[in-house]
Amino acid sequence: MGIPCKTSCSFVFTSLSSLSLSLSLFLFSPSRFLFFHSFPFTFVLRQVSRKAITMSIDDKGSPDVHDTAVGIEDDGIDEKRGTSADRADMYRMGKVQEMRRNFRFLSIFGFSMILMASWEFSLSVATIGLINGGTAGLIWMFFVCWVGFLLVNTSMAEMASMAPTTGGQYHWVSEFAPPEYQKFISYLMGWMCVLGWQTSCASSAFIAGTQIQGLVVLNYPNYVPEPWHGTLLTIAVAAFSVLFNTVLARKLPLIEALVLIIHIFGFFGILVALWVLSPRADAKAVFTEFSDGGGWGSLGGSTLVGILAGILPLLGADAAVHMSEELRDASRTLPRSMIMTTILNGAFGWIMVITFCFCIGNLEEVIASPTGYPFMQVFYNSTQSASSATAMAVFIVAMTVFSNLTMVATSSRQLFAFARDHAVPFSPWFSHVPMGWDVPINAILTTFLVSSLLSLINIGSAVALNSITSLATTSLLSSYIVSIGCMIWRRWTNSPLLPSKFNLGKFGLITNIASEAFLVVIFVLAFVPGNPNPTPAEMNWNILIYGVITMFSLAYYFFRGTHRYEGPVSYVRTLQQ
Repeated sequence: MGIPCKTSCSFVFTSLSSLSLSLSLFLFSPSRFLFFHSFPFTFVLRQVSRKAITMSIDDKGSPDVHDTAVGIEDDGIDEKRGTSADRADMYRMGKVQEMRRNFRFLSIFGFSMILMASWEFSLSVATIGLINGGTAGLIWMFFVCWVGFLLVNTSMAEMASMAPTTGGQYHWVSEFAPPEYQKFISYLMGWMCVLGWQTSCASSAFIAGTQIQGLVVLNYPNYVPEPWHGTLLTIAVAAFSVLFNTVLARKLPLIEALVLIIHIFGFFGILVALWVLSPRADAKAVFTEFSDGGGWGSLGGSTLVGILAGILPLLGADAAVHMSEELRDASRTLPRSMIMTTILNGAFGWIMVITFCFCIGNLEEVIASPTGYPFMQVFYNSTQSASSATAMAVFIVAMTVFSNLTMVATSSRQLFAFARDHAVPFSPWFSHVPMGWDVPINAILTTFLVSSLLSLINIGSAVALNSITSLATTSLLSSYIVSIGCMIWRRWTNSPLLPSKFNLGKFGLITNIASEAFLVVIFVLAFVPGNPNPTPAEMNWNILIYGVITMFSLAYYFFRGTHRYEGPVSYVRTLQQ
């Protein structure tokens, strides 16, 4: 006899929840430090010899580099400059320590977990996958993305261990690309990362603002949501994030650790409520029935278009890299944080997607919800109470707000790093770090201004705003593609790699190639509209926005950038083997 439907559902739910909880307990246990030694890929965490660290100083005219290696041989921990390994990394890269290293493993792990907020965002964007792919498509495409991003983030974790810098991908490209292309490609990737993260901030603030509007609609049915209401709420969320990133900047690591607790316990609270209160669908239908709601004429094609619902909640684990100059023992801590974030957030997201698909009920009713967010309607249908649904939804809204807070920190550091390398107009102003603040105030305020200005577009057209903010997805994906591509080139040509505490070893090339193949596929799919004959309002204008930004970056490079920008590699000191 077959296993009854409810029994099989309970088995799947219990197994996945147990796995997730076990990983959480393991993360906070002392044994976590043994993790990388037993990882399936047998990655190597090794202490790179820092003996004398004799370096040939070749600063190539950098005005911002000290010519002495003061303190890098000292094994002590400095409150601002971190460990001796941190000081050695900064010295090798030719960078001055301007910000305080407040973050440790738990706080940077919380930072990444909160920024991605995978289970929360999976509920917000589930409609994309439900229309194109159905419940089965949403579940299995999320799983594919989870595995794919685990490979991608593992590849980037190795680069982060080699060069733990706020610049991230554009810095890695500058160091790892073929010499004749380093300057040009790194400049292009720098613009993509800067503008991608800036639009990410605007997007997450807009989502948080309109989610608050949705809660008002849920509790006051006679309320008519106006676009300018959403804009004002978006600006308020952005202002809240600026407050925490400036006045309360030194408390940010503590805040991230505390919000991480909400992220984890909120997940289990909502999960249990949905399974207990909601009517459940047939297990076979949920896991095996695909749909072509977009009208593509192919279940497979429609499901691939819906993969965006798996990409968005899992994007952004590289955020920790852009905080690396504020992280103690960055070259060791970053890889652990990036990989553990992907594993746990992916597990939480997949479990929540499965739960949502079992409890969704009438799809047409949910999609047409007056709140604008289907998950709020599902909560209401499950509890039959606006107050209870609000209590559940508040966790998701709060996590979206805190996700924006971490995105502001990330995007401002990315802008700071690019300006420090003289790549943007008014570079000295953007890269200025006031004494006593230890954060790039001007870059943070610029991020707030960009989010506020972009939110004004919503008053005229929400479609136009969504088209602009969609740049975040493709710009970050392109930076992943190029940086990992540089590692493939180095390994394929047997070019030397930098020493690192986290090394993929003999599995490096195959991991990099698999990551690249996955990224190229989802990069192309990210430009596809939701149906084959879209109206202007339904069109995916991502390709147009991406093309405009690329042309702008190229124009500025040839007219201005090429005369001022040398690339991070020009300031790097060469290790003498």
